Amino acid sequence: MKKGKGITILCIVLACILGLGYYASIILSSTGRGENQNITLGLDLAGGVSITYQIVDEDATAEQISDTVYKLQRRVDDYSTEAQVAREGSDRITVAIPGVTDANDILEELGTPGSLAFQDPDGNVVLTGDDVETAAARYVTKDGRNQAIVELTFTDEAAETFAELTGSNIGKHIPIVYDGETISNPTVNEKISGGTASIDGMESYEAAETLASQIRIGSLSLELKELTSQVVGASLGQEAISTALTAAAIGLALIIVFLIAFYWIAGVATSLGLLVYATAVVAVIYLFEITLTLPGIAGIILGIGMAVDANVVINARIKEELALGKSTGAAIKTGYQKALSAIIDGNVTTLIAAAVLAVKGSGTVKGFAYTLAIGIILSMVTALVVTRYSMYAIHAIGFKDVKYYGAAKERKVVDFISKRYVFFVISVVLVVAGFAGEAINSAGGKGAFNYSLEFVGGTSTTVDLGKNYELSEIDSEIVPLINDALGTAEVQVQKIADTTQVIFKTRNLELSERETFAKIFEDNYSVENSAISYQNVSETISKEMTTDAIWAVVIAVILMLIYIWFRFSDFRFATSAVIALLHDILVVLTCYALVRISVGSTFIAVMLTILGYSINDTIVTFDRIRENLKSKSRVTESELKEIANKSITQTLSRSINTSVTTFVMVLLLYILGVASIREFALPLMVGVISGTYSSICIATELWFEMKIHQKASGSVKKGAKAKKMA
Repeated sequence: MKKGKGITILCIVLACILGLGYYASIILSSTGRGENQNITLGLDLAGGVSITYQIVDEDATAEQISDTVYKLQRRVDDYSTEAQVAREGSDRITVAIPGVTDANDILEELGTPGSLAFQDPDGNVVLTGDDVETAAARYVTKDGRNQAIVELTFTDEAAETFAELTGSNIGKHIPIVYDGETISNPTVNEKISGGTASIDGMESYEAAETLASQIRIGSLSLELKELTSQVVGASLGQEAISTALTAAAIGLALIIVFLIAFYWIAGVATSLGLLVYATAVVAVIYLFEITLTLPGIAGIILGIGMAVDANVVINARIKEELALGKSTGAAIKTGYQKALSAIIDGNVTTLIAAAVLAVKGSGTVKGFAYTLAIGIILSMVTALVVTRYSMYAIHAIGFKDVKYYGAAKERKVVDFISKRYVFFVISVVLVVAGFAGEAINSAGGKGAFNYSLEFVGGTSTTVDLGKNYELSEIDSEIVPLINDALGTAEVQVQKIADTTQVIFKTRNLELSERETFAKIFEDNYSVENSAISYQNVSETISKEMTTDAIWAVVIAVILMLIYIWFRFSDFRFATSAVIALLHDILVVLTCYALVRISVGSTFIAVMLTILGYSINDTIVTFDRIRENLKSKSRVTESELKEIANKSITQTLSRSINTSVTTFVMVLLLYILGVASIREFALPLMVGVISGTYSSICIATELWFEMKIHQKASGSVKKGAKAKKMA
């Protein structure tokens, strides 16, 4: 690259940083302050609309109510992945949708849930709303112009019935009846197999959306009637946003200093790419209207630390090539080439997890998956494009001497493999300690884990304080009084907009505890009993949502296992990586059990983060083993041990450097963040440490152990007379 071109590229990169930075600053400065140009925030940061429905059916069973809550959760996911649905009392369901200030708009769009039926031409009900899986408005091109349609997908069980219904009524009408009213009367053109159908002839896209909405809401198990609707405030507020952003700014500055100090010119190029990444993430989340919650903000900040990883891998490779005597230009080119496979494999495995979570998950899981995918894609683009060309440009303008990059020093190979049984014992002790802690907690009546209100529900108490208090005042003055009087650590607070009413959510309160609660406000704020109302509320993370999340993780792990098996052509690599991943998840569970950290919505975010972080860390080491094995057609056990130890040692600095940058970001969140962020950061720090430990001390050691004990032909034999192995 010529000097002039190098200067041009650097000018373009700097312009991108300044432009994106200015754009991001405008977005962030208005976010959380109610201004127009801001990121859509979740209930915890911005509040939203809360709608309470009365269950019309008097004999509704617990199973029907649970099914309705779950289905309604899937429906409101269309408005926001951070929407919440919970059972309130014995015959009510509450829906909370973030980022909305007009309840009437939501009620009009959502519609009133009622009964839905697909009838044959004689008026007999053949299918009900329970048989509909999805309904959505779409545009299709027909006769050279766009036409609005409603696309329906039926459940697997209903697909065959629908095929029979359409097959026997070609040319006839099939009425779709909602609450006794025919909302659509489409004509059957042909037998429809496969469970997917479309309704055309819509007069507008808005009409298609209305019909799709009626079909979606009509597929609920029970009939619901709107009881109340109100706008609720944020449960955390501006302080949580500002402290998180402060942590991000300080962490980013520290990482840039570290990169430049450790990698010199390569560190400068990496820092430019990192700045583009950080500002681009904000812009993309805003443009794609991703709803952002506190775990989402923490996840983005964590992503800044993880985005360094690809660059660290590349920079380490460049230093190795310089140590071999190559010129800086050749070292940069070769370094990128050799790092490419590790970067692609590590990020693709994490993208697989994000894709599965986005498709199979619901609620916060889906929202986290979107944020995760954005971070992964942008980090790859910035590392392989922005940082790469920045490095070429800096090289072209005159920084060509090896001293500006630093050649890697020859490191003594550390014999990790010989200590593998010690590592295995340490891991077993940590995992067993977690199970023991869970058992002791359960036996003591405290529950295996300290489940938060999102998982177990509690009591929602609405208090009219007669005065408009700021959220910060409530947190600092009132919440401590409740904590002391009731001996509870978790109190969630929400203000009801344009009123002096405040909602306090706590664990389930007995009658005597409710009297104690009321006395707090009577003695300190002159609030009468008539101004206080109580309702038991169910969990906002339902069993069905938890099941969805578990299945999503299981499917993601299986797909990652298959991908690693395919890419490394060795099932032992895949198995070892998955075992190391499970190890890290169990170690984090040990932390939750022993420290009694609240298990709430952030718990899912922590586990999903560890899922991506751990597998990516392990892949880098396995990639180096794969490369070192290529130089030998057949190896003995001693040679295999040497390769394993050498590979771990070669990637050791990368593992440590990436872990340090990630850990610093999370530590700052813990130090500067509000209580909810600290509950996210503490187990995440444990996960980062465990992920680093497992990639260095567990994964490769497991692979080696399985390799030397394989029973197939040509297996390695222990001892001096070991056979050769392909």
